[in-house]
Amino acid sequence: MKIVLTGGSGFFGSHLARALPEHEVVLFDLHPLPAGEEIANTETVLGDVRDPSAVFAVCQGADAIVHAAAALPLCPAHEIRAVNVGGAEHVFKTAVELKIQRVVLMSSTAVYGIPKQHPLLETNALQGVGVYGQSKVDAETLAEKYRERGLCIPILRPKTFLGPERMGVFQILYDWIREGRRIPVLGSGQNRYQLLDVEDAALAARTLLEAPAESANANFHCGAEKFASVAEDLGRLFAHAGTGSRIFPIPALPAKAVLGLLSALHLSPLYRWIWATADRDSFVDNRRLLDLGWQPHWSNSDSLIRAWDWYQNAQPNVLPGSRHRTPWRQGALRLVRHFF
Repeated sequence: MKIVLTGGSGFFGSHLARALPEHEVVLFDLHPLPAGEEIANTETVLGDVRDPSAVFAVCQGADAIVHAAAALPLCPAHEIRAVNVGGAEHVFKTAVELKIQRVVLMSSTAVYGIPKQHPLLETNALQGVGVYGQSKVDAETLAEKYRERGLCIPILRPKTFLGPERMGVFQILYDWIREGRRIPVLGSGQNRYQLLDVEDAALAARTLLEAPAESANANFHCGAEKFASVAEDLGRLFAHAGTGSRIFPIPALPAKAVLGLLSALHLSPLYRWIWATADRDSFVDNRRLLDLGWQPHWSNSDSLIRAWDWYQNAQPNVLPGSRHRTPWRQGALRLVRHFF
């Protein structure tokens, strides 16, 4: 099967490509894979999902598309809309014109806003947080319209995923742990916050590529099956790291006020969805995907430890940016860390 993977050189895209060794995979991205990270049975085509002619050209002869390209919340609002909504429409339109039967859409649990009840079900109401969350809602709305035109569009809503090669917010966490600092958590840390290993996320996308169309043409959650409280999962990571780090609970309301101000002033990389949900339970029901045969392997704590072990040996020679594979500028957090 020939699969076009938009966002193919990104954090998730590169892991998914490795999970499809027997397929012909085309990595479509603005950026090439980093030097030394070539993936067997793949071809890289540089291009932009905002360019409909480029999308049409790269999808010639494809059997399926995984649309994983996305502008993250740190990007300008116009870019988020153009990539996450406009890009999705270009992909769906191309699939119809070229008679490609299936497009797996990578969405997000940000489509639920800041819900009060858990576990989340795929039938819960959608209310995106900020420009990014709303862009994911709007992309899903487009998907529904193209489903009505006969296109099979499995929608995957993963929890925050991590693993080897993930930088961004986890790079900030691991930097602080490496220095043995206390790690501030909003609230008591007793809330349950489900994560997802990127390897399990890739297996989920593969499951939706291979499942029968009548079963796959729906919305699916994807999160770790085994997870504990924030304090317990971080505690296991601290014990493994052995640097002396521990959690430092802080009152949620004043902390959110400060983080909201820093975010508004562009002095912190922690966008609203991160800090607004940090003190709450946040977990999904995986039953739909499990019923299709998906079998996750990594717990929250095991995935945190696996990513930490990778980070200890990583030599990221990249400039700060807004992608999962790049370090984020810590802004005011670089000064705040000295108080912990």
